[in-house]
Amino acid sequence: MALNIRQVVYFITIFSFFTRYNSLKKDPPSYNYIEEVVADGYDPQAYPSYFSTIEDGMLKDLMCPMTDVLSQQGLGNEVDIITSTSTKTIINVNDFGATGDGTTDDTEAFEMAWEEACSLEGAVVLEVPEGNSYFLRPIRFSGPCESNLTIEIYGTIEASDDMSDYEEESRYWLVFDSVDNLIIEGGGNINGNGDIWWQNSCKINKDLPCTHAPTALTLYKSKNLTVQNLNIIDAQQIHVSFEKCTNVQASNLTVTAPEKSPNTDGIHVTHTQNIQITNSVIGTGDDCISIVSGSQNVQAMDITCGPGHGISIGSLGSGNSKAYVSGVIVDGAKLSGTTNGVRIKTWQGGSGSASNITFQNIKMYNVTNPIIIDQNYCDQEKPCKKQKSAVQVENVVYKNIEGTSASAVAIKFDCSKRHPCKGIVLQNVDLEKQGENVKAICNNVKLSEMDNVFPECPCP
Repeated sequence: MALNIRQVVYFITIFSFFTRYNSLKKDPPSYNYIEEVVADGYDPQAYPSYFSTIEDGMLKDLMCPMTDVLSQQGLGNEVDIITSTSTKTIINVNDFGATGDGTTDDTEAFEMAWEEACSLEGAVVLEVPEGNSYFLRPIRFSGPCESNLTIEIYGTIEASDDMSDYEEESRYWLVFDSVDNLIIEGGGNINGNGDIWWQNSCKINKDLPCTHAPTALTLYKSKNLTVQNLNIIDAQQIHVSFEKCTNVQASNLTVTAPEKSPNTDGIHVTHTQNIQITNSVIGTGDDCISIVSGSQNVQAMDITCGPGHGISIGSLGSGNSKAYVSGVIVDGAKLSGTTNGVRIKTWQGGSGSASNITFQNIKMYNVTNPIIIDQNYCDQEKPCKKQKSAVQVENVVYKNIEGTSASAVAIKFDCSKRHPCKGIVLQNVDLEKQGENVKAICNNVKLSEMDNVFPECPCP
């Protein structure tokens, strides 16, 4: 009986393949289905096939002769497409001489492993093994790559804390440059060892000149990125930066640095379009998320922020520059003990616009400036001179925001006289200070208040 069933299944399977083959010969498709669904983000390995439900022994017996039959019929290309999506090449950095002892310089081993992984075709996984700590100098992982790469960071990658190692690459530590369809994940750690940089910051030591420090992890000029399930700690300056990227998913990130560490933004977005940042916990010495010029269609959802400077758009317009940010949605955030809540900051003398922005479903606990638009932002020791031009701030919605303020001013709109903030909406906002009254300061702003708003802007 078992033999008869095997014969029937075998016959049906052969028949279905030959039917498909005949249809290909008579009416070839105008597109490659496998390529299209992969391009749309479908991962054939992420979902079980129908055949995986058949008992392994029977499936293996049937599939081997089927492959032989198909190869004899001249369908090699179609079979190659199918099998290439179901196999992955594994590249382990240890196989290229990385020691992972936390002190030996493993930069060269990582460079060789990357060169191999990037040059291969098909799906490639570059592994950083668990239980090891890899010491790296500044390194640039350049594309484009032949492969669709996944980097699995299970262990720890640690930055050199020798400042002389950064003389040629002073602004970056780890850079992924022009690598499309890249996935970085694994649950491991990226440690910037930033303490030496913080000590030498002019914000810590006023006698020192102000200089740049490296960004820990930079994604540059890349499309279709996924960065998820990582711990990024103690960056030299910015922790994670997306620069000139398109179609980005950043999720389940934990970003931490001491509250007093200078300029250690958690996630920085610049000249990047179509990015989602979700389910992440960020506590640093600067903005949890900073969104600056050239960014469009940015979503931040389910963000826990604190300590830090809050979630900021800007700064924009420094040095009389032109800046544009639009299509930003922050939906679902908890901010605790931050110096700002949701903030838009622009310099006098700039131009351009920050528009179509929504902050909603946000809870704040002991936040010093819960809601703030500052068109007179000045982050320098000397007072900024008065200038007529400004970045236009318009069409900004604050909806379903509640919590406690650490200061007497819970809402502050400090807008430009010549370019006032316009289209500002406060809807269902409730911000209080325990045992004290709070107020709103609203200068040069055209706004609407809907449902319950407290504190209210005074009538002009």
